[in-house]
Amino acid sequence: MTAKESSSSNAEFFGDYDERVAYNRVWFNVMRAHRKFHPCIAKALKTSGLNDPIWYEILLEVELAGTDGQPMAELEKKLFVPQYALSRHVSRLEKEGYLRREFIADGRRKQILFLTEKGTGVHLRVWPAYVEAMQAEIAPLMSTEDAYALSRLLIKLLP
Repeated sequence: MTAKESSSSNAEFFGDYDERVAYNRVWFNVMRAHRKFHPCIAKALKTSGLNDPIWYEILLEVELAGTDGQPMAELEKKLFVPQYALSRHVSRLEKEGYLRREFIADGRRKQILFLTEKGTGVHLRVWPAYVEAMQAEIAPLMSTEDAYALSRLLIKLLP
């Protein structure tokens, strides 16, 4: 089957006679998948002490940054989180005692994040519950081959 024939059969299956609709489908299905899986996985993390899955990623990235700390601006780019939302999460993580931030006076409002003693290693403690939740939600729905294929496709959407 040629690429054109395959594209045509996909259009018939989906009822899309304009091939560009495929990109719309990607968007809506990514959003729906997020809404479907996020609550259950967030609940599992909450039982481990993290109120939001993004907290896991923030703490992991700050720990990976080491003793030099993690600049907030770089973290925004890595995690695709807008500044206002990241700042709100960081404030909550500070309040919980997981991290601290230092303000650098360089003519701009630069902030560097550091883990506290309480925050060090949290990602390792939480990881088992996170893995269990992800696998419980997703594994029944696809094979590992499908999961890797989907992961490769989603990675194409990121820089």
